[in-house]
Amino acid sequence: MKYNNIISTITGGINIITINRPKQLNALNKETISELSKEISISNSNPSIRCIILTGSGDKAFVAGADIKEFVSFTKSEGKKLAREGQKLLFDKLSNLETPTIAAINGFALGGGLELAMSCHLRIAVQHAKLGLPEVSLGVIPGYGGTQRLPALIGKGNAMEMILTGDIISADKALELGLINQVVAAEKLLEATIILAKRLMKNSPNSIKNAIKAINASDSSLKGFKEENLQFSLCFGTTDFKEGVAAFLEKRKPEF
Repeated sequence: MKYNNIISTITGGINIITINRPKQLNALNKETISELSKEISISNSNPSIRCIILTGSGDKAFVAGADIKEFVSFTKSEGKKLAREGQKLLFDKLSNLETPTIAAINGFALGGGLELAMSCHLRIAVQHAKLGLPEVSLGVIPGYGGTQRLPALIGKGNAMEMILTGDIISADKALELGLINQVVAAEKLLEATIILAKRLMKNSPNSIKNAIKAINASDSSLKGFKEENLQFSLCFGTTDFKEGVAAFLEKRKPEF
């Protein structure tokens, strides 16, 4: 299938999906989310594909965040729909996918980009990668599962600090916290990710599928995701949101 924003390369039972919007630092817009959803579903239904790798084009960004220009003027109801549909189309689908997924983080993974990486089952990052959920600096909160998946990965206290400060951390710090599984040199990223994929692929596909479901059951809370969706939507249209987004687009510091 031909896409505008992603490239799919299948090799040795692995589908390497590259988000290909380098001029926008691979930011997630609606079309990209839709294309990723389609390709992931196709891969999951193909028994010859045993692992999916997600990465970004270039060496600057995995995904630098959501495409803010798409929702700058959204109302609360539109914000709620944005997060709900994104979760259903991509983030929840990815997290609950039967085929194992690995995020190959080749640069910035911020906001929706880190939420995308956290939705994958495993994560490998290059040494120069930067990771964070800086949404509070925009007058909003993570809306694609970040408030739920981050505490499950690094603990409530560390997640509180990252989300409430909006701090961006290094790959080494992310490894220390348990946010990622490996840190590698940039030139070794694809090789290391494929090696990890092959380690998974040696095992029973049915057991992998069942293990993913069992592990996810330990930290999934429908109530938590619904509350995130509500609180995310309540940020839209507020003075803080307008100032935060305006400051981002104007490349200045916000004044809250």
